[in-house]
Amino acid sequence: MRSTYYLLALVAICLQFSCADKHPKADLVLFNGNIYTLNETEPKAEALAVTDGKIVYVGNNVNANQWVADTTQIIDLEGKTLTPGFIEGHGHLMGIGKNLINLDLLNTKSYDEIIEMVKTKVDEVEDGEWILGRGWHQDKWFVLPENMIDGFPAHNKLSEISPNNPVVLSHASGHALLANAKALELAGINSDTPDPEGGTIFKDLGGNPTGILNESAEKLIDDIIPEDSDEKKIQTLNMAIEECLKNGITSFHDAGVKQKTIDLYESFLNNGLLKIRLYVMLNGRDEELLKNWYNSGPLIGAGDNFLTIRSIKLYADGALGSRGALLLEDYEDAPGIQGLRLSPADYIMRVTEQGTKNGFQICTHCIGDRANHEVLDMYEIVLKSDTSMANPRFRIEHAQHIAPDDIARFGQLGVIPSMQAIHMSSDRPWAIDRLGEKRIVEGAYMWQELISTGAYVMNGTDAPVEPVNPLASYYASVTRQTLEGKPENGYEPDQRMTREQALRAYTINNAYGAFEEGIKGSIEIGKVADFVVLSKDIMKIPAKDILATEVEYTIVNGEILYQK
Repeated sequence: MRSTYYLLALVAICLQFSCADKHPKADLVLFNGNIYTLNETEPKAEALAVTDGKIVYVGNNVNANQWVADTTQIIDLEGKTLTPGFIEGHGHLMGIGKNLINLDLLNTKSYDEIIEMVKTKVDEVEDGEWILGRGWHQDKWFVLPENMIDGFPAHNKLSEISPNNPVVLSHASGHALLANAKALELAGINSDTPDPEGGTIFKDLGGNPTGILNESAEKLIDDIIPEDSDEKKIQTLNMAIEECLKNGITSFHDAGVKQKTIDLYESFLNNGLLKIRLYVMLNGRDEELLKNWYNSGPLIGAGDNFLTIRSIKLYADGALGSRGALLLEDYEDAPGIQGLRLSPADYIMRVTEQGTKNGFQICTHCIGDRANHEVLDMYEIVLKSDTSMANPRFRIEHAQHIAPDDIARFGQLGVIPSMQAIHMSSDRPWAIDRLGEKRIVEGAYMWQELISTGAYVMNGTDAPVEPVNPLASYYASVTRQTLEGKPENGYEPDQRMTREQALRAYTINNAYGAFEEGIKGSIEIGKVADFVVLSKDIMKIPAKDILATEVEYTIVNGEILYQK
């Protein structure tokens, strides 16, 4: 009997070693981590293993040892926090690169500061060369110029320092620009130029252009700005990708591009240069582009899930800062003005129907409560027209100001609010002037109320409108404060997200918003190995320390692409 017992024990030991020998080995193993998986069945772990760009093990340190071979890359996380890679839910990738190359005006505090930056640039370039920049916002200036017209600066000072170089400085929102006299001259814009549909050419009391072109009027100058060379486009995209990786971003929802940009992305993909995953929205203003893609159909998961083109970006209205957001009632600080309708309702309806029929997701820019209301109505009509339709996951980009009666409709209709928490942090101090306290409190930046309806609230930065920094947006999500920590308890604190909600809004919810929750957004076996390693535990540290947290590693497809 005893000999039988020893025999069985020996067989068991042999089998154990035999199994261990046959156990597959990993390319990468990470030990000793504080890992938040966002997998509800196993929310925390301390180790994980990766093979061929996919997660093959999630669990404890002891069992992770089975995945180690001589060729395995090992990272000791030393207790640092690891989460799924951040997914930028709404941004403009090439715009990030352009901001790094052109004048970056995001942190300017006065018009005079901008004038000095342009003056320095004028001294560096040849006569006739275009000077471009983006990021100014008059409501964030500490000192306002004397001669403001309709709340915006005029071009006079800009024209004085740059008489021979056309200068175009885009508003932070991207929905307005300031051009100097030379740029206006080259565009043929003068006192007789009428406002285009959906836009405004600001003019002074004498009828002369001030240099401010709002919404669709921007196109009058955009169309004559020389196109970048191929070399500069490559440089721009490379710089944008690197900036994303520095900030822990492993995937990016690019909100509205044309075919030339898609061609550039495909070229990067084919040459192994596309280091982050892209979910691309077609520019819905380009009907020829849409027609061509309707004929070919969506592109899903090209290059091992690095490039997907299956959505369309439409514009219902403009921005709140330039009073282009479409409101149900007048602006509080501009009686008689209710914003601008950037696309005819029948056009949005037609593209929604045709795009959905051809397999494309519809993502519509809506800032104001009227824009949100009307687009929700259109989405509802399409959903009810075919009750057998699989959930098309219609999105509303920004969903910034919503009429109280419309909030519940997001959850009821399955419409995804693709929001940017950092906009609350940056805009809330002056947005109350546009909307008034009642509308702010009842319908602006309503994260918690939207979540309670069952809606998948997404998060992002809208870069380059804001810096492409997920941690700043995460901070705004959980504090509802400015980045300076004001006010003490946050604006409308009942709408704050919990830490887990905020992390989900930057990972698995954004994956859901792209039909990709099955392959990314949480740390689970079989999903892509996209991670960010942080210097602090953002789920537990005091809120004030979130902004001091640094990205230690960004790992995409199991490869370390950024290390501090």
